[in-house]
Amino acid sequence: VQLLESGGGSVQPGGSLRLSCVASGFTFREYEMSWYRQAPGKERELIASIDHKSVPNYENFAKGRFTISRDNAQNTVYLQMNNLEPEDTAVYLCRARFYPLSPYWGQGTQVTVSS
Repeated sequence: VQLLESGGGSVQPGGSLRLSCVASGFTFREYEMSWYRQAPGKERELIASIDHKSVPNYENFAKGRFTISRDNAQNTVYLQMNNLEPEDTAVYLCRARFYPLSPYWGQGTQVTVSS
């Protein structure tokens, strides 16, 4: 099983990034996919999830700025992030879950928002 995130980088406040997470080793279309983030010294927090029917769900802070989507043909989940703020600086990770099995995690991609 592998989850490989990409698309992170450095961006100025107000900028945008699109993260990708490519999955392999399991039946992607059956899994709920999620994006989390973890900033230095803070706990990991959920950003958004998308279920196997492509129904998204967002944490309050992500509504209006972040968009989660998936492409089952490409085994990929995306996170479009707009109007980024310095407080969005974190490592962004994707997670795959098929309840009640243990979830799979990627290694993460760094996002830095700074002027």
